[in-house]
Amino acid sequence: MDRFLVKRKLGDLMGKGEEPANLGGVTGNARKKPRREISRSAGHLAGLSWRHIRSKGLSCDYTVLFGKAEADEIFRELEEEVEYFTGALARVQVFGKWHSVPRKQATYGDTGLTYTFSGLTLTPKPWIPVLERVRDCISGVTGQTFNFVLINRYKDGRDHIGEHRDDERELAPGSPIASVSFGACRDFLFRHKSSRGKSHQQTVEVVRLQLAHGSLLMMNHPTNTHWYHSLPIRKKILAPRVNLTFRKILPTKK
Repeated sequence: MDRFLVKRKLGDLMGKGEEPANLGGVTGNARKKPRREISRSAGHLAGLSWRHIRSKGLSCDYTVLFGKAEADEIFRELEEEVEYFTGALARVQVFGKWHSVPRKQATYGDTGLTYTFSGLTLTPKPWIPVLERVRDCISGVTGQTFNFVLINRYKDGRDHIGEHRDDERELAPGSPIASVSFGACRDFLFRHKSSRGKSHQQTVEVVRLQLAHGSLLMMNHPTNTHWYHSLPIRKKILAPRVNLTFRKILPTKK
């Protein structure tokens, strides 16, 4: 991941600046090596050390938000209190066919919201204290606000999620998605949309991250416009992981 780490002013994370256009890390010609800015950022915001991951159309910020003791406590509360979908809501539509979701899912958020993805339209449950605690902590260090969270629980490394983009129409335009992980450390992959499939248009290097217990990954605009992300199968992982993706979605039109 280090080759995608670039220096950035602290104000940018708070929405006070823009990254230069030539981010590097990408080539439209497989025979030509890309130029990259490479450095490990030591930016600090609210006492945190941030790493800034950049490639063509990719803008993410990563930090360990919670220390081990606090992360352990939050993980325990999530395991005890989150109510996951069952029955028809535990299935997903892929290419017109319905399949059982290879993980557990739940949604929580403000009243008056709905969220549609993979053929399902979901109404979130009311916030519970542990989710409000995590949400408010993210807002405190980033200045961003969120009104909805999608929770994915992976019982072990066989549970996974395939390549997708979080680009549903309900998302507020230009808003970031905050991904917080608890439990087992898992690999997380970004693949540029032009590099997918056998007849892909460009050769753009896959970005691989490891999302640690208590970590926060901010997926900023326009990442989900250009990049797919996934959590692949890792059979050697035996422990569970719970991931919270906080979003800002538009109220349902009446």
